Amino acid sequence: LAHYLTLYSLFSLVKKMEISLASLTVSVAIAVVSWWVWRTLKWVWFKPKMIESCLRRQGLAGTPYTPLVGDLKRGFSMLTEARSKPIKLTDDIQPRVVPFLLAMLKTHGRTFFTWLGTTPAVTIMDPEQIKEVFNKNYDFQRPHTLPLARLIATGIFSYDGDKWA
Repeated sequence: LAHYLTLYSLFSLVKKMEISLASLTVSVAIAVVSWWVWRTLKWVWFKPKMIESCLRRQGLAGTPYTPLVGDLKRGFSMLTEARSKPIKLTDDIQPRVVPFLLAMLKTHGRTFFTWLGTTPAVTIMDPEQIKEVFNKNYDFQRPHTLPLARLIATGIFSYDGDKWA
């Protein structure tokens, strides 16, 4: 009888361990999924909205952030519409080549920001501000190009820091 009680208690202990192992697995899975959802929300929504707020506080005007696509969809549709219309040889080519930037220039002035996906792009057309950006090449870092592009062609567009200056 004592032997059967020992086996019974051993069986119930194994059963409890299975339940605790299953609950541990579920808890870890919930934690991983929650972490992934938080990082995705931060990348897709919170960080771009925080950057947009910061740019607006600094006095810059621009389009509101659209999740993931930014202004790419709007810019592409304006470009497609502009290229669908025929032009004469004497017509101004700017509305056909860069219709989105011209619309932004008319709407927001000479300094504005647009969205390339989740990344803002600040456009500056004031010569004094452009000179300041060029003189502070460590404060205003350019986005890095693909390593393959650096192998194919090097030049002023691929240099940083003192080498660029």
